[in-house]
Amino acid sequence: MSLPNHLQNRWRSRRFNSFNGVLRDQFHARVYKIGLRLDFTCPNRDGKVAVGGCIYCNNTSHTAKNYQPRMSVTAQLEQGALAAQKRHQAEKFIAYFQSYSNTYDSITKLERLYYEALDFPGVVGISIATRPDCLGDGVLDLLSQLSAQTYLWLEIGLESMYDRTLAWVNRGHGLSAYIDGVSRAKARGLRVCTHLILGFPGESRAEMLATPALFNRLGIDGVKLHNLHVIKNTQLEKYYRLGQVPLFSQEQYVDLVIDFLELLNPNIVMHRLSAETYRDITVAPEWSADKRGVHNAIVKALAQRDTWQGRLFANEKNTKADRTGDACFQGAVL
Repeated sequence: MSLPNHLQNRWRSRRFNSFNGVLRDQFHARVYKIGLRLDFTCPNRDGKVAVGGCIYCNNTSHTAKNYQPRMSVTAQLEQGALAAQKRHQAEKFIAYFQSYSNTYDSITKLERLYYEALDFPGVVGISIATRPDCLGDGVLDLLSQLSAQTYLWLEIGLESMYDRTLAWVNRGHGLSAYIDGVSRAKARGLRVCTHLILGFPGESRAEMLATPALFNRLGIDGVKLHNLHVIKNTQLEKYYRLGQVPLFSQEQYVDLVIDFLELLNPNIVMHRLSAETYRDITVAPEWSADKRGVHNAIVKALAQRDTWQGRLFANEKNTKADRTGDACFQGAVL
């Protein structure tokens, strides 16, 4: 297995650049993310650019079961730390501002909440999930200040590189907003992780496999992959029940992820390989509720195919996928 020399030890069992491996190398301890939910909203919910939010979104899916409205950052971290220590023997934590758009508020409020998280015992880093159109210069300057003091990831939801898909899911922004936000974040030295959903109706396999070229070109630091899955009480559930949303089988998804990984720069950190939420609010596909099972299937298939993340990266300039990614990139910039 011809892996890059500096990544061989980390990849020996998984064949991709896993976030867990990065955290072990960085902190030499068991590090777990604790999801936080605060009283934020999104510009496609409050009417600034749209109403109703993304058609697939139900924030219950990434809210702790024992969350109570208006719980403080500290209270949520206390709760999450106890659970992570008991279940995973966690030693250190990353405070994950997860639900809604976590840069969409006043700088004063954001600064207070972020520093409250960093003051919690055992927190060694912070991860902040948001949208590309919620990254004003003031917010990015604050995050730059924080990144000089702690281990910080800025997680930006792109979901699809195609404007027609972004319009269909009611994102309220296009690819150009994402490229602009990433460029300004990277100019400040921030680590950027991009969220991407694979399997939207109307996107061909070739179109989905054009996305790694875009990420490689932009110098993205991390990627979080999700298979399209249907959660209760969403607009997507209504479309699904009308037969308008075909979904991947697990085998189809695993095969696509491996092809995706082969094209991706091997230095990009894979934060997640598939979607996961609570089983009791998962409508379909049923297999997506078994995160460990999907993860193990991907690792097994990588070994069976004797392939790895970045195997085709050196040759990507000669591929149709790369030309498609470049064309979308140039179109967005123009």
